[in-house]
Amino acid sequence: MVDNSIPRHWPKTSYDPKYDPIIDAGPGHNRDHAPTYWIGTAGTPPADDGPVSGDMEADVVIVGSGYTGLSTAIHLAKEHGIQAVVLEANTVAWGCSTRNGGQAQISSGRLKRSQWIKRWGVDVAKGMHREVSEAFDLFNDLITSDDIDCDPQTGGHYYIAHREKVMAGLQKESDLLNGTFGYGSRVISKEELQSEHVNDQDAYGAMWEPDGTCIHAAKLAFGYVNMARRLGVKIHTASPVMGWETKNGIHHVRTPGGIVKTKTVALATAGYTPPGLNSKTKHRLMPILSNSMVTRPLTQSELDECGIKTMSPLTDTRTLRHYYRLLPDNRVQIGSRSAVTGRDAENDKHLQLLRANLARKFPALEDINLDYSWWGWVDVSHDMMPRIFQPDPKQRVFYAMGYGGNGVMYSAQAGRRMAQLVAGKKDEAFNLPIFTSPLPSHGLLTPFRRMGQRMAYVWYYLKDEVI
Repeated sequence: MVDNSIPRHWPKTSYDPKYDPIIDAGPGHNRDHAPTYWIGTAGTPPADDGPVSGDMEADVVIVGSGYTGLSTAIHLAKEHGIQAVVLEANTVAWGCSTRNGGQAQISSGRLKRSQWIKRWGVDVAKGMHREVSEAFDLFNDLITSDDIDCDPQTGGHYYIAHREKVMAGLQKESDLLNGTFGYGSRVISKEELQSEHVNDQDAYGAMWEPDGTCIHAAKLAFGYVNMARRLGVKIHTASPVMGWETKNGIHHVRTPGGIVKTKTVALATAGYTPPGLNSKTKHRLMPILSNSMVTRPLTQSELDECGIKTMSPLTDTRTLRHYYRLLPDNRVQIGSRSAVTGRDAENDKHLQLLRANLARKFPALEDINLDYSWWGWVDVSHDMMPRIFQPDPKQRVFYAMGYGGNGVMYSAQAGRRMAQLVAGKKDEAFNLPIFTSPLPSHGLLTPFRRMGQRMAYVWYYLKDEVI
């Protein structure tokens, strides 16, 4: 007979390259990290508190140990004196936080300032700009703290035109940033860009924004872990949420090692949110795969030919955009969209497409060997903007997610904002729409989302490259 009173802790299992958040019931149990450049070069992961090993109580349970969950725990402790327990299904910062491109930009979702104005009007758009500006200041404060050493490279963000006809739109957006928001962007000609900044052969110019920083993704996550634990936060890895009941206002969150009882749950699971985790997050995101690769270190002659004179974030203007950068060890990293399903993620055609696009930008790198290749799920919301929200005022359940690929920077602020919601400490910023409405749903179209995604990818390609 099996004694069910004994906690069941599974041994560490290998990374599952075919994991799919739409199909799979959950992200797994004690799986290892994806084989990213960040994990390969971050050094030994910091200590955590191991699996839950018995029933326990917590002031707040945070589900997910990525940037958002850790920032929430940090700010609950620092600003509100509330100790949180973080539950992680696998290894610490297993999802988006160790699979991204390491680019911090002054953005919180997929929409530009002009699109904010079109959707909400000038006044709300200005409020959103203040929010992301404050977020960037917070991010800078965190990455320069004693707990965090994430190899930051500052210098602004280059939004690079991949077609000549895009330049007029970049000039219009830059004028809007300067005139309406008082933000000092500028447009760079093709000649200046290629001679003074980056010799991208796929470029026709760029818009430069003064706020942009590249970081080492895993070192940032590990720094957050160190900071959180120094503040008394408990981080329990290998502790997936296997069940969740609410009785008389108390949430009973079941893990393999025991039940954690709490009045408050904060969800920070992003693109790895299980469909059965909570009814308020079910099908509220469209997980999108992003593929990334890192070359071997470039030789001096290759560096000279590529002419990458900045280590700042580089992003092109494609709808299916490329994000790329020169790493401190002279490797080049580039990422873009990948497969539609997890089952197709290992298909070599996605990597070959990314290699071809790198060669379009830098012909000298056409046949370069790769040291790392991986993919991960991006938490795209259906209206392209994140939410930090309490979906039911009768239940103390909160979530922060939906960054659309721009979470490296804004997740720090999102965690701080979710901590404010948990502590009941709202300020004027909470009148902004990302705090006042839930993540939208596709409703009856939900079962057809991937069919729509495939069709959208065809249209995006035609729009980006042909029309």
